[in-house]
Amino acid sequence: MPPPSRPARTGAVLDEAHLGEIRGAFGRVPRERAEERPGFKGRLLTLLAVIGPGIIVMVGDNDAGGIATYAQAGQTYGYSLLWVLLLLIPVLIVNQEMVVRLGAVTGVGHARLITERFGRFWGWFSVGDLFLLNFLTIVTEFIGITLACEYLGLSRYVIVPVAAVALIAVAASGSFRRWERAMFAFIGASLLLIPLTFLSQPRWGRAAHDFVVPGVQGGVTGEAVLLIIAIVGTTVAPWQLFFQQSNVIDKRITPRFIGYERTDTVIGSLVVVAGAAALVMIADFATRGTAAHGRFTDAAGVADALGRHAPVLGVMFAIVLLDASVIGAAAVTLATSYAFGDVFNLRHSLHRRFGEAKQFYASYSLLVLIAAAVVLIPGAPLGLITETVQALAGLLLPSASVFLLLLCNDIEVIGPWVNPRWLNVVATVIIAVLLMLSGTLMVTTLFPGVNVAQLTIWLAIVLVTGLVAAAVALRPARRRESVQEVPVMPHAEKLAWRMPPLALLRPVRWSAGTRLGMMALRGYLILSALLLLVKAVRLGGA
Repeated sequence: MPPPSRPARTGAVLDEAHLGEIRGAFGRVPRERAEERPGFKGRLLTLLAVIGPGIIVMVGDNDAGGIATYAQAGQTYGYSLLWVLLLLIPVLIVNQEMVVRLGAVTGVGHARLITERFGRFWGWFSVGDLFLLNFLTIVTEFIGITLACEYLGLSRYVIVPVAAVALIAVAASGSFRRWERAMFAFIGASLLLIPLTFLSQPRWGRAAHDFVVPGVQGGVTGEAVLLIIAIVGTTVAPWQLFFQQSNVIDKRITPRFIGYERTDTVIGSLVVVAGAAALVMIADFATRGTAAHGRFTDAAGVADALGRHAPVLGVMFAIVLLDASVIGAAAVTLATSYAFGDVFNLRHSLHRRFGEAKQFYASYSLLVLIAAAVVLIPGAPLGLITETVQALAGLLLPSASVFLLLLCNDIEVIGPWVNPRWLNVVATVIIAVLLMLSGTLMVTTLFPGVNVAQLTIWLAIVLVTGLVAAAVALRPARRRESVQEVPVMPHAEKLAWRMPPLALLRPVRWSAGTRLGMMALRGYLILSALLLLVKAVRLGGA
């Protein structure tokens, strides 16, 4: 039963600035263009105009924390963990493709959809934790900037304020196109990784082998398992879901351009994994055969090790770290401000000038300035902040993925664009693995003495047993429940379908299985949050 055609056209878009022509860094698509540009050249020009959100969100994920994690993997285990990165490609594509569909079809940000469809508890829980996690993540980006500055001999008290002002100026320019072009300029600077990789004497044969053959140099240990979890956590981060959905909306991408944005997302996934692999190989070269091998300190330590081979290599790595930290800070801060605008129903578009969206830009500026100030405070607990970011990311990721899957199966929200059954199976497996890794990370963060390898095995057994038991127990209930049919419509009509205004949607009707799963998730999140608070208090008092 397709909805009325006229309301579905404008749909639930909350800010009228999100309607209009696409103005990307590399082209534009006029609003009046109803049909796709004919021919290969026309499709290429459209792709160039649409491309952006997928690449930016992925490159932004290779931020200061990502560089530190990948460098630690290379410095400690050589190339042997490259297979983990290969496995993350489908995870990134599946998660972010669902976000692309939600953004293009609904015109409403992730935070607002969660609040409207699942209630204020889940909305405020998700957004509150997101704000805290993102703020701490932005602090780690400025930590990366300070490490790079110190290696390059620059004063943090000069570069950090300059970086903060630059981030605010670029975002508050009143032009989405200018902001996106600035992001691509920073992404262009990150290509310095390419010559740096070639100068690091890469062992291509070994890299090809370790990409497809799982293994751990020196054997599987608790430290290796924790590092694998850290790689997953830093590559698949909760803020990515919120950022790309809102950025797709802000770029005015509609269902007609979903195919192009999917291509953008796939390209971004390949780019982020290639960059991570390059960092692993560079860090391996930096300390190979030296006393520093296996003794990771921080990203600046990798720059020092490279500088012993040749000073220019250390400088190049420091520039890459500085650039990645700026991109990460820009993306994470914008994700937070988008969510802020969604929750409080404010104008929140980069198409608007500062005077037209003061609260949106004020929240962005405040986040940047406070995060920059924190790293300049003498004796600030930067180590505690970094550890808290990792633990919170592990706590939030499974819940964020669960909401994403539920929204992509909510016919009221996404209509004919609901997930096919095979995608639901794949996404469920991904969420199950993320939940297991999250549980492992949380337990080991709170209780460092636990045997990580055994814990992971036991959690995997419990998870598989629970999934099988739930499937068997709930099968009769699923048969009794009425299933809402997916609307069938011609392809052209499907491309024009948009979610109606939120007030017109029928309330969510949860199945018995969904209700049971959400109750379990709520219990897990509350318990984990309490344990994490206890851990933070202990660390703060130490």
